[in-house]
Amino acid sequence: MNISVIVPLYNEAESLPELAAWIDRVMKANGFTYEVIFCNDGSTDESWQVICQLHDKYPDMHGFSFRTNHGKSPALHVGFGMAKGDVVITMDADLQDSPDEIPELYRMITEEGYDLVSGWKKKRFDPLSKTIPTKLFNATVRKASGIKNLHDFNCGLKAYRGDVVKHIELYGDMHRYIPWLAKNAGFKKIGEKVVQHQARKYGTTKFGLDRFVNGYLDLITLWFLNRFGQKPMLIFGLWGSLIFIIGLMAVLFIVAYKAYILCTAGHGTLITDMPAFYIALTSILLGCQLFLAGFIGELISRTAHGRNSYDISANV
Repeated sequence: MNISVIVPLYNEAESLPELAAWIDRVMKANGFTYEVIFCNDGSTDESWQVICQLHDKYPDMHGFSFRTNHGKSPALHVGFGMAKGDVVITMDADLQDSPDEIPELYRMITEEGYDLVSGWKKKRFDPLSKTIPTKLFNATVRKASGIKNLHDFNCGLKAYRGDVVKHIELYGDMHRYIPWLAKNAGFKKIGEKVVQHQARKYGTTKFGLDRFVNGYLDLITLWFLNRFGQKPMLIFGLWGSLIFIIGLMAVLFIVAYKAYILCTAGHGTLITDMPAFYIALTSILLGCQLFLAGFIGELISRTAHGRNSYDISANV
């Protein structure tokens, strides 16, 4: 099979018939063998009934439905597991992604050898309240991930070699960072294609401004896991030790000060009135807690299932 098209959706009943007809028209015009997997994320409208009707009309189109809304990343994760095509295309169901882009995306994967090609909606039909945070978000992800050539990490229109989607795990809202996840999995030939962005035809957007906050929190999580996920002691143990040493130095200062007062028979300050006492107390406690957090994290990492599971790309 040439192409698997994965379409995550939530309450998009109105747009699905038009999208399905458009995809089918493009596939037949280019002679592709294909499947479409509709990932119904617990829609409360007639989306699932429409998907069943589309399956009757187009046998190559099928899908699944969550009982409740779980989010785009879980929907894509299940869809990736079901995909059988040599090339996997993801697109949103709201008709803002054009199926006419599929042939060129397919060519870039099969002929130019890209592992992943991400769309770039260079000209957008979105308000400034959405485009400005998006630009800031993408600039931050470029810096953190080291993928300098991508301008739109969160574009729903992407193409993948079939084995790429089998080696990345999506959860939470990690769909925003699929190129970074692919890079971490060893798929480093990542390209970009300028794609057409169309104004929404039906319904309203399902994403609010909270996605930008959640996006940055997920970015911090991914950065931390990428740097220290296998060896948490490197970060917790290091900072715990440094803070503990600061506390120990404060203790030695207090001891030396008190020894000096006793030897000179002078009148010194009470220990509890000294700033060093509180620095010592806080630093030792915090240092011990951080060190123990790193130690426990290391134990969990060492005993985790699949700790010695590695992807082998080739052998002879």
